[in-house]
Amino acid sequence: MKKLLIIKTGSSDQHVINKCGDCDVRIAQCIGIPYDDVRVISVYENAVPILPDDIAGIIITGSPSMVTDLEPWGVATAQWLKQVVKKNIPVLGICFGHQLLAHTFGGSVDYHERGEEKGEVEIHLTEDGKKDPLLGVLPARFSAYSSHFQTVTKIPPDTVILAENDFETTHALRYKENVWGVQFHPECVGDVFCNTIEHKTYGKALLRRFYDLAVTAQNDEKTMRWHNS
Repeated sequence: MKKLLIIKTGSSDQHVINKCGDCDVRIAQCIGIPYDDVRVISVYENAVPILPDDIAGIIITGSPSMVTDLEPWGVATAQWLKQVVKKNIPVLGICFGHQLLAHTFGGSVDYHERGEEKGEVEIHLTEDGKKDPLLGVLPARFSAYSSHFQTVTKIPPDTVILAENDFETTHALRYKENVWGVQFHPECVGDVFCNTIEHKTYGKALLRRFYDLAVTAQNDEKTMRWHNS
């Protein structure tokens, strides 16, 4: 079984880590897989991003850093992503990861003109979102935790808007066929950090669906190789 790769672009506050685990731990818990089935590369600590052979999908986490800071590790990760997407591996960016994908593929990121969006927010799917293989697992209207100052101010070419609300017009985007970004935090479910309720946020459903899509893509690839051998 191939593993999930988490590109860690930052860390939670220490009191959150002590009570709930860091973002990579919470992602694994939401999906329902052992942490041993996850590979983590902490690029924010200047670890070089690589793509091991045993990876089914990639999740890029949120970060207290800003995409527009153009820190060396962020620039290196963006260059790495340009190569990774050519390999047809499913990718999901969360908050900073979502914005980094937009920046990588030719969009623009900057501070939101209305300031910070923080707390539990209501979001609705667009018509494209309702039909999307990932976002379509969510209800037409759902609640999620959000915490961000910056936003995708210009979407890259051929990018599809999947979810939005009155504050944020790009709460979820599909950048490529199997590359998604969400501005909200699906890994913040029922913990002290976000104080949200799982049955309202549907964060677990989204992360589990992404993992299922990644594993299915891996199995389809194996089947195709078997038929062609």
